[in-house]
Amino acid sequence: MVLEETQKFKSGYVAILGRPNVGKSTLLNSLLGTKVAIVTDKPQTTRHRIIGVKHLKDAQIVFLDTPGIHKEKFELNRYMNEIAFSVIPDADVILFLIDARAGLTEADRKILQKIGEEKRKDSKVLVLINKIDGVPKEELLPLIEEISKEFPFVSDIVPISATRGTNLDRLLDLIVSYLPEGPKYYEEHMVTDMPLEQFVAEIIREKIMLLTRDEIPHATTVQVVNIQPGDKNPNMLVIDADIIVERDSQKAIIIGKGGQKLKKIGKLAREELEQLLGKRVYLRLWVKVKEDWRQRADQLRSLGYSY
Repeated sequence: MVLEETQKFKSGYVAILGRPNVGKSTLLNSLLGTKVAIVTDKPQTTRHRIIGVKHLKDAQIVFLDTPGIHKEKFELNRYMNEIAFSVIPDADVILFLIDARAGLTEADRKILQKIGEEKRKDSKVLVLINKIDGVPKEELLPLIEEISKEFPFVSDIVPISATRGTNLDRLLDLIVSYLPEGPKYYEEHMVTDMPLEQFVAEIIREKIMLLTRDEIPHATTVQVVNIQPGDKNPNMLVIDADIIVERDSQKAIIIGKGGQKLKKIGKLAREELEQLLGKRVYLRLWVKVKEDWRQRADQLRSLGYSY
């Protein structure tokens, strides 16, 4: 009887791929009902593969959120693209997102072709047309027909709005229908396997991206160097983190006049961390310069960008 129940349970890996800013991380957070991936309106927000686990009564879906696939200017960009493409052979289902407002771009076509070449024979590819609230409905049908004609290996094409939740229930049902029978890979309480240090660093980096512009968000990374309980308050976390930039001029921008920009970054990060972690947070930030860290493999490895 136990064996029969195990055979009926479905589980598997679902990769989320697409160009930058098509809504991959927003989709992941919406499907999980909680925040595990940072979200901004700037490209290349996601830099690592992020695991998010959806627990259902008869299935467990392990989502693999990936960096947006883009042109490689730095060693960091190459790392991000390799992380994205590396999940294709492991995925039982691949979700490829496109922006409804942009349609099927030439970059989308190249990525879809690569997915078709590198996916397993038994894996399914679903194209998700996201941000449908931004286009007239009559424009969707020609786009769906175009994708179907050019890429016959695509199993389903689903128009969605990740921010509004449109068609996400239907999407979940489709994913479960394509998953193989299998075990639970993660315990019920686990929504992600991201280490606390990485999660904290990502929240801080999100605030930097929201409060800065031009090259600053892309030339910045965050390294958490210490997390420990408060001496007098066990419900407090004391967190020390370094904000890494490439130039002294960038350091000055992050700190801001009279330290005001850094204080605002810290305030926003602390408030969200307290909400997400359910604990008081004492956050100390320092800004450090590591020249050309995005271009140097040794620096990338030391900052946590490793395969």
